[in-house]
Amino acid sequence: MTRRYIWDMGYGDLERAVLDVLWDAEPHAWLTVRDVHGALRPERDVAYTTVMTVMERLSRKAHIVQRRDGRAYHYRPRASRSEMVAELLNETLNDFSSHDRQSALVAFVEDASEGEVAALRVALARLEGP
Repeated sequence: MTRRYIWDMGYGDLERAVLDVLWDAEPHAWLTVRDVHGALRPERDVAYTTVMTVMERLSRKAHIVQRRDGRAYHYRPRASRSEMVAELLNETLNDFSSHDRQSALVAFVEDASEGEVAALRVALARLEGP
């Protein structure tokens, strides 16, 4: 059986690749379809118009922001990669009862690496304050 990850539930393969290009750009950089297509070309044989369609779709879904600059559109992610992953996790957890949500969080922490557990401890300490 193929294991499905939460990330797979919201985005197709090309949508994830486009988002990766946008996230990997300089912070707050606006990229054109040509920029994204050029970044994808070394690894994918994908048509310019296909990339344009995917970016339009991501814009309509409000996953990326679109602005017009002359005749061209420029795009950037609506949020950082970690913020969007957190949103997906929260949306998934919100589909469960309070008890199931707690059980899911415990199971997540049980599967976390030592580094991830350390990061969670730091985050929890920050939330608890001085």
